[in-house]
Amino acid sequence: MILPHPETDFSTNILVVASDIIKELQKHKTSVLLEKIMDSFLKKDIKRTPDLFIKSITFLYSFGLIEYSNYKVKLIPKEPKYQQQNLF
Repeated sequence: MILPHPETDFSTNILVVASDIIKELQKHKTSVLLEKIMDSFLKKDIKRTPDLFIKSITFLYSFGLIEYSNYKVKLIPKEPKYQQQNLF
């Protein structure tokens, strides 16, 4: 099990920051300019940097959660492939 250092600042953790980006993308139904998302990202916390934003976007893209085209990003909706029919 991975245990973080006791003094870790989770506000700059890529997983936490990426979830904030997902929440921002959920507000928009269509593709959004990457610059607009980055501006709102940087305004939320003074500790956030453009480098952290790029790492978070790369993280989301590598997991197939967003798509990128012509300087715009869009959240890819995920639907469950399998639905449990019963408990047993």
